[in-house]
Amino acid sequence: MSELKIAIQKTGRLSDNSRKLLEECNIKIPNGSNALKSRAENFPIEVLYLRDDDIPQYVEQQVADIGILGENMVYEKDKDVVILEHLGFAHCRLSLAIPLKEVFTGPEHFMNKRIATSYPRLLGDYLAQKNITAEIEEISGSVEIAPGIGLADAVCDIVSSGSTLMTNGLREVVTILKSQAVIIVNKNLETGKQELLDKLIFRIKAVKNAKENKYILLNAPEKAVPRICKILPGMKSPTLLPLVEKGWCSLHSVVKEDEFWDRIDQLKSAGAEGILVIPIEKMIL
Repeated sequence: MSELKIAIQKTGRLSDNSRKLLEECNIKIPNGSNALKSRAENFPIEVLYLRDDDIPQYVEQQVADIGILGENMVYEKDKDVVILEHLGFAHCRLSLAIPLKEVFTGPEHFMNKRIATSYPRLLGDYLAQKNITAEIEEISGSVEIAPGIGLADAVCDIVSSGSTLMTNGLREVVTILKSQAVIIVNKNLETGKQELLDKLIFRIKAVKNAKENKYILLNAPEKAVPRICKILPGMKSPTLLPLVEKGWCSLHSVVKEDEFWDRIDQLKSAGAEGILVIPIEKMIL
């Protein structure tokens, strides 16, 4: 029987989110501390726990069939793999940062500067696009400290909130790449493994759709229904049920998370009352 091998980051927030995603897909993975691999109890999948910068190579060489990691690392390693799905978590950006007191005049600010980074490929591509000549100091870890100890004039690093930069006397001035967690896949999966991957992606999409949408219930006068239906079209159209009180109905639909507050204000203006918003556990389109 075929078994799908998936590589995820061994430790850190991305690792935690990857495990959580599998759990939400009802894939039960034993929580062995310091384990390098483990098998699911209820799905033919083996999880390999690796450094994130090793995952693209392992997937390319078919040691793992698929991997979950940051989009930034996929582009930096530039291996022969395919990004199959964007997962919607672990959002960050690869940015250039300079000392707080320096005046930034544009990309030309970096001409003939020394820039410390763990992403030499992506930084080199950016500099080439801007026709900027600069010295790249490749280091791993603690990139933000480089200007403070005289190793570099600026840094190029992954940024989430920017607090680490501020702590080290730096400020973000250019975003090179926006990133999130993705699934990468080997291009030459055998048929049995491809079928397992299709089943896994089906579950993941159901989980993602649920997180990106909310189930909404409301009461409204029948005369307001046409206007409310335009605000809440739902997946096809809202569900409409009569209430005991004459001239009123209950309307059920789905609204996207990022449109939620705007839609609520519109619904209240249209005459909706008793609005309930409920999380969705799974959503299959």
